[in-house]
Amino acid sequence: MEFFCHHRDRAGSLALRDELLEAHWAYMDGFAGELIARGPTFADDGDTLTGSVHIVDLPDPAAARAFAFDEPNHQAGVYRDVLLRRWRNTLGRTMWDFPGGRTGGNRYLVLGLGEGEPVDLEAPPGRDDLIAHGPLLSDDGATWLGTAVLLRAPDPRAARAVLTEDRYAEIEVHHWQFGGRPT
Repeated sequence: MEFFCHHRDRAGSLALRDELLEAHWAYMDGFAGELIARGPTFADDGDTLTGSVHIVDLPDPAAARAFAFDEPNHQAGVYRDVLLRRWRNTLGRTMWDFPGGRTGGNRYLVLGLGEGEPVDLEAPPGRDDLIAHGPLLSDDGATWLGTAVLLRAPDPRAARAVLTEDRYAEIEVHHWQFGGRPT
């Protein structure tokens, strides 16, 4: 089962986040084979960290909750909250398989919080800029709760356009970059 996890930073937690960077990476190393995508989110300035995204394939919702809440930054209070939802990988690949590579262009997380009938259940055709795409679902996979997309786009407005605007209660756009240990 695939899960989308967005840890959102608590204000004033950057020093603690920096202090725990190696512990965070070591923890994520333990899930290297299960990760579909990962990376930090940033404020509109593109520099101020605001959170971390992890899309991971785990056996069940209990394992996903353990993954999200046992993470060292969460345990130490770096994060103010966690969005954890079941997710379905409509592209069938990891971010490391993205043909556009790790660098070049602006990268975004677009998060649509669902309302009403499901929409954007499949990746739109001809979108070579998609890094990850999938619906957010209830734990049992039966109820659509929204859509999460990682993509390359020229600007936040173009990134937002990947979702059907009028079909969501709220759409968030965050600057995002490929994560993991520097090579």
